[in-house]
Amino acid sequence: MTNLTTDVVVVAAGLSGLAACVAAAEEGKEVIAVEKSNITGGAANMGMSPLAIGTKYQRAANFNMTPAEAWRKHMNFIHWNGDARLIKKYYEKTASTIEWLEDMGVEFCGLITAYAVNENERAYATAYPTAHCVKPEGGGAPGPRCAGAMIKKLTERANELGVKFMFETAGESIIMEDGKAVGVRAKGKDDEYEIRAKAVIIATGGFGDNPELIKERFGYEWGKDLFSFRIPGMKGDGIRMAWEAGAGHSKMMMELMYQCPDNMSVFSLDGAFRQPGLWVNKSGERFMNEDMAPNSTFTGNAIVSQPQNVGISIMDTKMIKKYKKNGPDLLDHVHGDRVFEDWDEVTEEALARGYQYLHKADTLEELAESIGVPVDKFLDTVEEYNDMCEAGWDDLFEKDRRFLYPIAKGPFYALEFYAGAYGTLGGIKINHMCEVVTQESETIPGLYAVGTDACAIYGDCYPFTFAGNTMGFCLNSGRMAGENASEYIDSL
Repeated sequence: MTNLTTDVVVVAAGLSGLAACVAAAEEGKEVIAVEKSNITGGAANMGMSPLAIGTKYQRAANFNMTPAEAWRKHMNFIHWNGDARLIKKYYEKTASTIEWLEDMGVEFCGLITAYAVNENERAYATAYPTAHCVKPEGGGAPGPRCAGAMIKKLTERANELGVKFMFETAGESIIMEDGKAVGVRAKGKDDEYEIRAKAVIIATGGFGDNPELIKERFGYEWGKDLFSFRIPGMKGDGIRMAWEAGAGHSKMMMELMYQCPDNMSVFSLDGAFRQPGLWVNKSGERFMNEDMAPNSTFTGNAIVSQPQNVGISIMDTKMIKKYKKNGPDLLDHVHGDRVFEDWDEVTEEALARGYQYLHKADTLEELAESIGVPVDKFLDTVEEYNDMCEAGWDDLFEKDRRFLYPIAKGPFYALEFYAGAYGTLGGIKINHMCEVVTQESETIPGLYAVGTDACAIYGDCYPFTFAGNTMGFCLNSGRMAGENASEYIDSL
């Protein structure tokens, strides 16, 4: 057992933990961060864009919403099912956090202003340009993982300030004395540690890599009806540690979206099938307005309401020919506009290796059998849908008539989509200072929680009106906790 002392110990060095480390160190505090992995960043290494309100980028785009206006819209979206004081402080912090990052050398390449080709798409009519896309290291087009450049700059700044990173070292428990958090017990590859500190900040990133706990809490069976991202090591350690120390339980959820299984192996197909063709469930029936397919939250919510939590996107050869020539009707910021350029190569490769979620058939009857839906019901659905396409009006779900393409010319293609998620949200109850509190909302002195371990600000689903919220909350809650912990130490 090795004994260490410091001012602040941060448990995990993902985005929120890094922000906490830097903020506390900038206040002159000695900081130790224990990190289970051998690198910093965690899930943020696959991200793109933190939210902010009131930045120079928004002013240049003539978007002049104030933090107070954004806060009110957020609260209305979640029906006030969240800590209003915490959310208000968070929004008020965001613009200065962009400047804070820029001072470290982080560059932003602009705003993600819309997630569909047409800003008037119904699913995105209330989406605002709040996601600030990080400029990839070395330039190039923004996309998934470009936030890694931000992680690098935060890590460099932490090192410059003297933050001590203990990699491949996991937090085990919080040391409590007289009702106060006074350190952390941790375990490394070759030693165990007792790290005494004046404040403890938990930032372990939820439990997205814990299928057993996911099933217990949410009912999803990973690999069967849920194909979420699993960042290795995110087992819920910080949540457990906080609960053992007396923390209250906050609302827990998954940041639902949708994707096909093993989507990185068929990434362009995952994007190509997010088009407004015909979508059916396992009963062979339509279940949503297909022109909202680019909205991953809305579509994910719709899918988990269906039998077996499956939604199936269907296109015919005529549609695919159109998309190969002109590009997709609807875009999302992750997949881009080139998803049909390698259609032939990718589909044939996936079919040849037996990728079971992609289907191709010469007839509709064969397609129904391949995707496992009742043939007669499916044929009735297609006939009804084609009649609406011919009439130019979807009297079931009122899909935009521009996208009423009949499913008539074989071969026919289908891709199965399931619920996905970037991870879990919530678990540790905090107040507007990011202090951990008991179930009765009494403060546990010296203990703070940040990021997705404590992110219970969404109501029942991700607020797509303000994109970048999860990464934004990680950054700003971490920064707030680092500053507040420093103030707490100064008061001792």
